[in-house]
This record gives sequence, structure tokens and C-alpha cells, in this order.
Amino acid sequence: MKKIRYVLIVMWMLVCTVMSAEAQISIGIGLPNVSIGINLPLFPELVPVPGYPVYYAPRMEANYFFYDGMYWVYQDDNWYASSWYNGPWGFVEPTVVPLFILRVPVRYYRQPPVYFRGWQSNAPPRWGQHWGRGWEQNRRGWDKWNRGSAPKRAPLPVYQRQYSGDRYPRQVEQQHQLRSKSYRYQPRDKAVQQHFKQQQVEHRAPAPAQRGRQEAPPARSPGQTAQRQQQQKQQNDQRQHQQQQQNDQRQQQQKQQKDQKQQHEQQPRVQEREQKPQDRGASQEHNQGRGQGQNRDDDRGQGHDK
Repeated sequence: MKKIRYVLIVMWMLVCTVMSAEAQISIGIGLPNVSIGINLPLFPELVPVPGYPVYYAPRMEANYFFYDGMYWVYQDDNWYASSWYNGPWGFVEPTVVPLFILRVPVRYYRQPPVYFRGWQSNAPPRWGQHWGRGWEQNRRGWDKWNRGSAPKRAPLPVYQRQYSGDRYPRQVEQQHQLRSKSYRYQPRDKAVQQHFKQQQVEHRAPAPAQRGRQEAPPARSPGQTAQRQQQQKQQNDQRQHQQQQQNDQRQQQQKQQKDQKQQHEQQPRVQEREQKPQDRGASQEHNQGRGQGQNRDDDRGQGHDK
């Protein structure tokens, strides 16, 4: 009985280890050709995001996506991309992140940052509010698209499943060779094409040891993120206050113009009403004077007859 129990416990531990392998990760940050990144023991489970040409990893505690032949990670307020599931990762500027990655709803971020709280789960993150007015002007219309014209999802590079653990190709040149041999898909998104070509150029360049050590962009601490959010909130409040003042002034000016127009339209009517009694009085005086003059003429005529 004890042996059976022991066997069951061992089997249960093995199952739990396999199931939790994808969740036990350590997030690293790096530029191309840097051997740090997301440390996965095996190829992750990727599930389509309904209505989007994007996959996400539901069993990972990370904001991990696959789109147009490349992997994308959002970590510490930065975006990273790679052609292999475990890196190395390349930093991606917010102004050149593919639009369909930006449009993924909040609910599919498995490790959402604190500033996502309160945002609608079925809508994309409020990148314009987070990254500021300059980013929003540069990416104008990023959240508006015809859902019926969304491109098809790229096929998953399942060939990478056989390269796990110690078999994972650490050399970038080897990664490209395996990809070109086993994965014929080519990116269609212009932004993804740019990243993919840039990584190829970087990988053909001299090794990092010859070019000098590359450092990853500094990650923002929670305190810096909160301070930035507070500053953005104050800026948004100031803009709203200024817009409200401008609206109030505009409404007041419109009201004044309307009142002046009404007053201008009413003024001739008042003058006309004031002039009518005077005209009638002058007409009566004229008629009376005319009548008196005629009476005098009649009197003179009678005297002449006498």
C-alpha cells in the first residue's frame, strides 16, 4: 500500500512539474545577440486571441504573444521581440510596435502592470494615455480598424518544439538556419518585416564582444511608474481644465453675439414704434393748421363780399 501511494505521489509531482513548467519563468531584458530573456523549459502553449491575428500564452505569468511569425513580450513598460520562443530578445520602441499587438485587449495580458487597473478588459490598453500625447499623435488611429479585414494568423513555428532545454539553439546564426529550413512563413506586416530584417542585420554583424558590451534599456521601477502616472494624470487634468475654460469662454462669446444680434434686430422696431405717434401728431397739427388757414381765407372772402 505504501509503495502504491509513493508511486501515485511521484506521478502527481511529475504531472504538476510539466503543467507548471510554462508558468515558472524569469523575465530578462536584452538587445539582439544578448543571451538573456524569457527562460522557458519548453515551447509554450499558444492560443488564438478571438478576432485578432495574434496568439497569447494563457498558462504563463507573462505578457507573451505571437504575431506574424515573431514573439512579443511586454515587460517593465517595454516591448521586446524575437523570432524564437526563448530569445534572445530585441528592444522595440513604442512608436514602432505593430498595431495588432497594441490592439490586443487587456484581458489577454497575463501579468498586467498596475496602471492597467480600471481599464476595460475587452478593450485594448490606453496606450495614448500611458505613453502621452506625442505617441498618440504619431500613432493616430491605431485603435480604429475594420475587424472584417483582419489578416489571417501566421502559422505557429511548431518545429521549435523539438528544441527545448539543452537542445535550444543559443547561437543566433543557428536559429536562423533552422528557421529558414523549417519555417517558410515570411512576415506580412511592415513593422514586423522591419524588426525581422533588423535582427538579421544585427546577427550578421560582429559579435557583441567585438562591438562592445550592449546594455539593455533601464527598466522603470514601480516608484518611477507611479510618479509618471501621477504626472500624466496631472497633465490630463490640466488639459481638461483648459478645454473646459475654452468651452465656457466660447459659449459666453456666442451668447454675447446672440444678444447683440437680437438687440440690433429689435432696435429698428423700437424706433419705428416711437416715430409713429410723432408722425400722427405732426399730421394732426398739419391738418389743423391747414383747416385754420382755410377758415381765414373764407372769412376774408365774406368780408370782401360785404
